[in-house]
Amino acid sequence: MQRFGRVLRLREGGAVAEYEKLHAVVWPEVLEAILQAGIRNYSIYRYDRWLFSYFELSDGITLEQAGAVFAHSAACKRWEERMQTLQEPLPESLGSNGWVPMKEVFHGPTKPEET
Repeated sequence: MQRFGRVLRLREGGAVAEYEKLHAVVWPEVLEAILQAGIRNYSIYRYDRWLFSYFELSDGITLEQAGAVFAHSAACKRWEERMQTLQEPLPESLGSNGWVPMKEVFHGPTKPEET
């Protein structure tokens, strides 16, 4: 399983409240696309206007392949258009959907699965 962390900032004004409202009830089609893309354990955390996203991607699937699943979904396109009205593009995002990838600097020990 591949692990990814990303960061993004929300716009000033009412973006925080609207972002949280929309994420309290994510559209079912978007949730299904996340699973179809091979993404697992997707979480978004907020500190003030900063968002931290963590997710795992199944081995053998690239971010580009996962992104293609979203690109072919009309619901995901509408969701992303709505999100972009709330998100502040960061210079480092290089024209992507605004999320900036983070380098993993530590991953702690894990307990072996019990059988």
